[in-house]
Amino acid sequence: MTTDPLAPLLALADIAPAVDRARERVDQALRHRALRRHGGQVAAEVSLRCAVASAALEGAAHDREAVRAGTVTDPVLQGALRVAGALPGLTERWPKAPRQVLARLHVLAARDVVPADELGRPVADPVVGARLDGLAGLVAGGTTVPPLVLAAVVHGELLNLRPFAGPSGVVARGAARLVLMSTGFDPRGLVGADVGHREREPEYVGAAGAFATGTPDGLRSWLRHYLTAVEVGADQLAAVGDEILAAA
Repeated sequence: MTTDPLAPLLALADIAPAVDRARERVDQALRHRALRRHGGQVAAEVSLRCAVASAALEGAAHDREAVRAGTVTDPVLQGALRVAGALPGLTERWPKAPRQVLARLHVLAARDVVPADELGRPVADPVVGARLDGLAGLVAGGTTVPPLVLAAVVHGELLNLRPFAGPSGVVARGAARLVLMSTGFDPRGLVGADVGHREREPEYVGAAGAFATGTPDGLRSWLRHYLTAVEVGADQLAAVGDEILAAA
């Protein structure tokens, strides 16, 4: 019998209850009545907000309304928008060919930021390559932990590895959203966890650094942050739904 490498994470103090809380908050948000008639509009708005937040976390902060108006040409922001827009079309491929999808996300994120011959190519480091293979194995069915835990690990590991040149964090955040979408936890990409990361940026940075230590306390710190960001994303979904209903 093969031992699930991520199962011990659920035994860390407070993590299993935090997973349940985040899932309940998301389930509640996904019942918002705006989704019955305005689901596409809600999804588009969440996608925009996630892209703006992800770019800001990569050092490219821009006013959301300016982005909505199409006046921002910053290449990191444009890459984040491309990644957000591509996620629905990549969900089926993600668990089957995660390394190919990561390369595709990098091409989308880093166009006009890094040289063309670096697009989609991980850094030439055997340690990075081995860890990417391990991560791909988890995504492809190598664990049975809840999707929230897998998404947190994918996100944290890619932030730590920074396997691609340029805006690798945009790739990490896109990959984490793909985990939630492809597993059916959030199939339409309605939970804007990236907004939660942006709103709690100092904690995000600190917890990511803690994750990189690989210690139980470090892993717990990152998981707690990630689950809180998901709850913020669920609240953001509810807020977007309220705004759309008010304007209808």
